[in-house]
Amino acid sequence: MKKWLYPLVIVIAAAMLTTACTKRFNEINRNPNDFTEEELKADYQLMGEPLSQAQLNLLIYNDPPTAQLQQNLNADIFSGYMMSPNPFDGNINNMTYSLRYYWNIKPWIVTYAYVMRPCDFAQEKAKGKYPDFYAWAQILKVEAMHRLSDIFGPVIYTHYGEINADKSIDYDAQPDAYYAFFKDLKEAIGVLTDSINNHAASRFTNFDLVYKGDYTKWVKFANTLRLRLAIRINGIDPAKAKLEGEAALSHPLGLLTTPDDNFNVNISPVTHPLNIIGYNWADIRMGAPMESILTGYNDPRLPRYFVHTDEGPNVYHGIRNGISISTKETYSGFSYLVKFDSKILFMTAAEAWFLKAEAALNGWKNAGDAGSNYNKGIITSFRQYNIPDADTYLNDNTSKPAPYIDPKNALNNVLTGDKHLSTITIKWNDGDNNDIKLERIITQKWIAMFPEGQEAWSEFRRTGYPKLFPVVINNSGNTIPTEKFIRRLPIPDQEYITNPKAAARAAATLKGLDNGGTSLWWDLH
Repeated sequence: MKKWLYPLVIVIAAAMLTTACTKRFNEINRNPNDFTEEELKADYQLMGEPLSQAQLNLLIYNDPPTAQLQQNLNADIFSGYMMSPNPFDGNINNMTYSLRYYWNIKPWIVTYAYVMRPCDFAQEKAKGKYPDFYAWAQILKVEAMHRLSDIFGPVIYTHYGEINADKSIDYDAQPDAYYAFFKDLKEAIGVLTDSINNHAASRFTNFDLVYKGDYTKWVKFANTLRLRLAIRINGIDPAKAKLEGEAALSHPLGLLTTPDDNFNVNISPVTHPLNIIGYNWADIRMGAPMESILTGYNDPRLPRYFVHTDEGPNVYHGIRNGISISTKETYSGFSYLVKFDSKILFMTAAEAWFLKAEAALNGWKNAGDAGSNYNKGIITSFRQYNIPDADTYLNDNTSKPAPYIDPKNALNNVLTGDKHLSTITIKWNDGDNNDIKLERIITQKWIAMFPEGQEAWSEFRRTGYPKLFPVVINNSGNTIPTEKFIRRLPIPDQEYITNPKAAARAAATLKGLDNGGTSLWWDLH
């Protein structure tokens, strides 16, 4: 039986390779199985075209309704970055913790149908013949699957395509998935590093929508991804975290360093899905924590992220998550997101500097100095937005996040003295304790990662920073404590129908019930 005919994927295979409007329409959107072997051997298309598709669909590029459900109406909002003015389903939805199963299956479907499947296909064709393509697919799989695991917890990764006698396909519990991610990254980094050392010419230039076939940048990205995942698990498995983190920090090719290294998938000429969601549908606005933090810090990135309101060029309003909204028009005048170019951002070089700052707090070798890394993270973020002078900002030891005032409903206000309003300042102070230093690092990392809500949500759950505002209305039926915030999405209902035995086994690996209030393995809050 072919790998893709197992129960998980048979449900979603029909959605595979849907049509899109790109300059490479016929190439990218043609099913690999429809090509002859001879056609696809030319110019490495057999592996390259599926991996182009995998990049394009880390966040589905050509289907804004699906992108809205894949990330925008979960992680983008749960991270504090954004909020919708639309009271979907009578305000009984993800924003008020009434989790919509038909929304929350989308991350699962997209990742398996549009990323794992083409990566698996490419690896089958590359195995033993084209180690660079095989390694590239490994990196893409880890990038996609760690995001999925950080949504649901257990995922089908090492057992992908393996059908048991009872017709089930086993999941990896989250720790097993993470250990597999590290193994795959180590192998891929080794293969591409050898190619670089042997001065091998890139074979995937024509298919690489991020780095145009630059093996060195892919290694730097993979090193940074390895460090990200190591930092992620430091609270739960410090020995493994240190081992993997120090391996990333000691690699001779290093991490992402400058904005030119940012991991952006170029989907041109298709517009960014957030432009459609924000402007065509008016379904997303600035989140209240963004207003509080950026205005309180007088942050010059504010107009690079959001559009001021009609009240004036210096007036920005965000919407608090999980509030009473009766009509879409109530908050329609609040700040739009800026319009994005045709690149979808998944990792910045600024994040790499903040990861190094935290690694330094942990005492890891080759991490450098925490304060210097912290400052370099801010400077690198400023350079990403062509803001020339960071000195004033770096030396600001008085500005703090501002109280949040909802001009539409005072019940949503977060005022001075509220425990959810951070008092962290910007300037680094070596004399502070590590808790204060960590809050400072994560708050600035959170600002710099915008608009990548998936990673921002994961870091908030891991650290509790930056301080966000809890929902006002909680429709979870007591499954998600308001003060704890949402921790994950439940395993999709479709899995309990098509893969019930394995889904039940996967749910049993969780810390609690399969609901939004149960923390993930690495989440100790």
